[in-house]
Amino acid sequence: MSDPLEPWPRTVRWQPVSRSLIWVELVRLGVGLAILVVGLLIGWALTGHWSFPAALALVLLLAAWRVSVIIRAVRAWGYAERDNDLLVRHGLLVRRLSIVPYARMQFVDVTAGPLERVFRLATVQLHTAAAASDARVPGLPPTEAARLRDRLTALGEDRVEGL
Repeated sequence: MSDPLEPWPRTVRWQPVSRSLIWVELVRLGVGLAILVVGLLIGWALTGHWSFPAALALVLLLAAWRVSVIIRAVRAWGYAERDNDLLVRHGLLVRRLSIVPYARMQFVDVTAGPLERVFRLATVQLHTAAAASDARVPGLPPTEAARLRDRLTALGEDRVEGL
């Protein structure tokens, strides 16, 4: 019997996403942070008002907190392939477990934006008939993303043919 308050089953073997996803997220944070800090510094230089250094200190404090959240959030991502479905977990405060039956999959996308390509990562996106049940697995090496895409596609076709 599983605990209903423990959303991630312990009976499956979870596959983690690549730790390189931490760097992708940190670079994204850094770009936004740099723009914000430059804006605050320009405002401080032009006005000399005390609120700019206070805002800068607050932004840097929140950035440090966000770094720790990013690291923990990436470690929370995982997926597990079972006989009839794929499980995808993520979340820290609100934990989410998506269970996608292979027979319900309509198509599987593999995407990689410019930053993900720099770090040799891809995202597998699963699409089902219900928009709310779409799941994604970010931070996979391209070879694993292609393997997962091919396996899910083959399993989905097998399950549909069996109906």
